[in-house]
Amino acid sequence: MSDLSLFSDSALQQLYYDPDMDKKNVAQKWLTQAQASPQAWHFCWALLRPDKVPEIQFFGASTLHAKISRHWSDLPPGQLDSLRSQLITQVGQFASGPKLVLTRLCVALASLVLHVLAETWPTAVPDLLCAFQTGESVTEADGQARCLALLELLAVLPEELQSSRIPASRRSQLRSALAVDWSSVCSLLQQLLQRPDAPCPVRERVLRCVSSWLTLDITLKDSEGLLESCLALLKESELFDTAVETIVSIISQPDCQRFADSLLKVVPQVLGLQEQLKKAVQDGDMETLDIMIYMTLLEQVDHWQGFQALVSMIMSCTGTPGHYPVDETSSSLTLTFWYTLQDDITSLDAERQTLYLQIYRPVYFQLVDVLLQKACFPRDEDYAAWSADDKEQFKTYRVDISDTLMYVYELLGPELLRSLYDKLGTLLTDTTHPSSWQDIEALLFGFQSIAETVDVSYSDVIPGLIGLIPLITANNVQLAETIMFTIGSLAEWLADHSLMLASVLPVVLHGLSDADLSVACVSALKRICRECRHDLHLHANDIMAVSQAVLVKDIHKSPQCMWIMQALGFLLSALPSDEILGKLLSLVTPHIQQLEKLASEPPSSANKLPIVHILGLLSDLFSTFDLNKQSERSEVMRPVQTQPHHNNPVVVVLQQAFPLIQTILSKWLNEPEVVEAVCAVFEKSLKTLLHDFAPLVTQLCELIGQMFSAYPQASALDLTRQLVHIFGCEKDLFSPIIALLELITNITMSIFQLGSRDHPDVVESFMQLHAQALRRKSDLYLSDHLDIKAVFYCGILSFKFPEAPTLKATCQLFTELISHCEEIPAVREVLQEDGKLLLQTLLEVIGGQSPRSLAEHFAEVLFSASRNCPSMLSVWLREALLPPGFPSSHLTTEHKEHFCQQILREQVSKRRMKDIVKEFALLSRGLQGTEYAANY
Repeated sequence: MSDLSLFSDSALQQLYYDPDMDKKNVAQKWLTQAQASPQAWHFCWALLRPDKVPEIQFFGASTLHAKISRHWSDLPPGQLDSLRSQLITQVGQFASGPKLVLTRLCVALASLVLHVLAETWPTAVPDLLCAFQTGESVTEADGQARCLALLELLAVLPEELQSSRIPASRRSQLRSALAVDWSSVCSLLQQLLQRPDAPCPVRERVLRCVSSWLTLDITLKDSEGLLESCLALLKESELFDTAVETIVSIISQPDCQRFADSLLKVVPQVLGLQEQLKKAVQDGDMETLDIMIYMTLLEQVDHWQGFQALVSMIMSCTGTPGHYPVDETSSSLTLTFWYTLQDDITSLDAERQTLYLQIYRPVYFQLVDVLLQKACFPRDEDYAAWSADDKEQFKTYRVDISDTLMYVYELLGPELLRSLYDKLGTLLTDTTHPSSWQDIEALLFGFQSIAETVDVSYSDVIPGLIGLIPLITANNVQLAETIMFTIGSLAEWLADHSLMLASVLPVVLHGLSDADLSVACVSALKRICRECRHDLHLHANDIMAVSQAVLVKDIHKSPQCMWIMQALGFLLSALPSDEILGKLLSLVTPHIQQLEKLASEPPSSANKLPIVHILGLLSDLFSTFDLNKQSERSEVMRPVQTQPHHNNPVVVVLQQAFPLIQTILSKWLNEPEVVEAVCAVFEKSLKTLLHDFAPLVTQLCELIGQMFSAYPQASALDLTRQLVHIFGCEKDLFSPIIALLELITNITMSIFQLGSRDHPDVVESFMQLHAQALRRKSDLYLSDHLDIKAVFYCGILSFKFPEAPTLKATCQLFTELISHCEEIPAVREVLQEDGKLLLQTLLEVIGGQSPRSLAEHFAEVLFSASRNCPSMLSVWLREALLPPGFPSSHLTTEHKEHFCQQILREQVSKRRMKDIVKEFALLSRGLQGTEYAANY
């Protein structure tokens, strides 16, 4: 025993002081093994002797904690009492330090308490209180040290309960057992806080101890005396921060509103903090503001009238003078309070709600004025001097204000919009008092905040607002942006009031040529074209002309150009059918011509980006070009187009552009970005045109085959999946689609043979493609040329991939494949031959380190097997699980048998199958009953 202690001492010296990293690593490994050994119960005490340096003493204390928390079953029989008394003695001996060692010993003693509290030492907490209270004054050195040691022990006890790996049921039992002792602990803590001679370190440790025990769900009723004592400490600067945190912990307990009487007792103390609040506002003291906001949550009780002063105090904080975040940073802290107060009001019964609305509606109207004032931009010269970080923080702050205004509208209703409208009208029409652009912008910002998420269709002030917008002189970028965002937020309203489009559309089109307004203006145009497309015929030429001009001039960045094309797709698809093709060709021809020019040039990095950009423009245009889209408004309902397929304008354009696209691909086949952009053009067209795309299917199948043969990419597989989804059941198109599927399958098989690990995206898309084909048109696999068995074995290999999306897609494939075992002979054959291999592979993945999010998908494979081939599944399960240690050494024969019975019995509930798989996965990893399992 002494030899092992000496070795430990020597290894620690080597770990801490030897400069050789190899020797340090060897020492670390040896010490870890020594800690886990049964002898560690004995040699740890030698490491705690007073003649040892603190580092060695700390290792001794850590070893004790490790043994108690992780190797409790190794404790020799009959040693519990000795271990307990020795630990208490050691805590007392280290009461004066070193602090690091004392804390570790306290954690070890806390861990011991948790092991034996419920069964063999139910009086642990009172016994410890008695053991460390010697009667010495806390002002004397020894008495203070023992008091601090006791407080440290009390503080770490709930913390150890929270951090230990304890099953949920056991944790709940221990929490209740500790809570029983709260009264005696609380009494001690309150005595220490109220003693005038108690040193600051003792009272600070008491506050930490209170916060720790509150995690045991101590009620406010059981800690009201401590709350009063903590409030008294707010006047002591050295304890202020800790007192704030403790008070917040006490009054933010979930059920504090149940104890109105306890809360009322502290109201006078809270109201006495007004002077501190004023000083905090001046100093930007966030801690004081924080406690004031939490204390005002006393509004949750039935005595709100007594708290009017507190509400006014919070309002003054919200309206702190100056601009956030340059002049002040405290006003943002108060926004949550207004949400909470509103929730409290609206949760009341109807009679009381009516009463309190009379009191608080004026307060919330005042709040709106304060928020809009805080949302105002500073003077131009001041704003120009702000840093980029300040501007970003102000932008975020305005978003928070916007969210608050939207929420407040739920309380104040249309009267709020009326108030904003009246103020805006006054600003714009009162020539005697010139208004600043900042004030106008703030009111529009208020309108936009509400209209963005709230249905304003019943408001009678929106027509007036639309009429006021053209009167605004937008000589400032921020004001002009807000005008655009406001117009965009009213797009749904404009769809129901199309006569008003003439008032605002020129404003949007005028701003389209200003690069500084790019995001706001293009967003407004897109929203108008989407919502009002059936009412834009008279404005179509203007929209087209301005949009084409800005696209040619490259005014906007690529994302905004894409939005413009989406807007034009909405617009064009709603025009009279005899106008669509001409306007579409006039729009795309300049871009096609530019694409032809780029295609004629040798490939280079300089022309790759513009090629991808133009293809992206076409993709986004076609993604919204839907002739069959029905209007949501019954009064303008249009019949579904019944034109022949070849007359669809998008098909005409794509047919004309097809040779050009082939030319581009012939030069850029090895560039994934270009191939993806080409595939996106067809995929987005497919999703929009659906069966109207039929004339292009044969050509496209040939093109995809060429692409995939030269350079296999996931984008080509995804495009094929769309073709299968839409045209898989079309007899006329059966031949090119199955030929493409056969080609792709053969090529992908060769990828697997050569090594597919570097292509997880291709593997994922390949699995999704065949899952879709099986789901949509399973008789494709009756073809002699489509080798479903090869797909099966590719799926087996795919289970070896670590990427979660690939595993999910593989599960989807096997779920579909197994469901067709009766109707597709090849599927039945491969399952009979190698179903056991599939199950072995699946169980290996389930029992390994696969992400917990995949449990549902693994369960679906097993559920499909249980439903469709239960007899084969029974054989596979028993044969696969027969080898000892498979799929994990943690599994016993009983575990495996129980799992088999559960799987074979479950043919109804997918949720139950998921639970079975989760339980098996945890057992396989040895995690059943752990904290990880509780969150699995």
